[in-house]
Amino acid sequence: MSDDHSDQPRPVHEDLRVRRAADRAGYDREAVDAIIDAALIAHVGTVRDGRPVVIPMLCVRDGDWLLLHGSPSSGTMRRGGDAEVCVTMTLLDGLVLARSAFHHSLNYRSVVVLGRAELIRDEEERIRALDIFVERLVPGRTDQLRPMTTSELRQTAVLRVALDTASTKIRTGPPADDAEDYDWPVWAGVVPAMTVFGEPQPDPRLSPDVEIAEEVAQLSGRKL
Repeated sequence: MSDDHSDQPRPVHEDLRVRRAADRAGYDREAVDAIIDAALIAHVGTVRDGRPVVIPMLCVRDGDWLLLHGSPSSGTMRRGGDAEVCVTMTLLDGLVLARSAFHHSLNYRSVVVLGRAELIRDEEERIRALDIFVERLVPGRTDQLRPMTTSELRQTAVLRVALDTASTKIRTGPPADDAEDYDWPVWAGVVPAMTVFGEPQPDPRLSPDVEIAEEVAQLSGRKL
């Protein structure tokens, strides 16, 4: 199969070009945004003493930016500020069971973001960014919480990475077996996979007169 794929959008940076299974790659922002908005956990790669370090983090999209937050003293936040980072997200959609071990696979959606992470220094902008994280988890919850203290704000750093250098890779559909294997007598197909929120479990120290917020109750049964 040719690696040209001239009918597809071109990557904005050669480091993003997908060469293995290139027909599954995408470079348009709409696809990038859709995967980021559906994911909750990202893996953030930085370099420590010449070696790569990858840490799982909660990330959220803010328009044309990907936001990362953590303690100012954490290694990822210290190394990532004003430095090149690599951020990846993957959503598992199913197990692809083929007629041979070689063709077993996964259905998935993934995104890779490359760029220089910028530290958000403006206090009001940092507060707005932190509110976005809460709203990503439970829309409408920010207004229900006590205000953030000055001490908490000092203990939280926010990095942002532009989304103009990103690519996606997606696999969908049934197994792609060799032609001579389709008569092999073993079940083949796709086992769908999904993450679904369960029934909310109250904090043991929750006051009995505090009712669950509708925004939280509605999460039960929702597919991530």
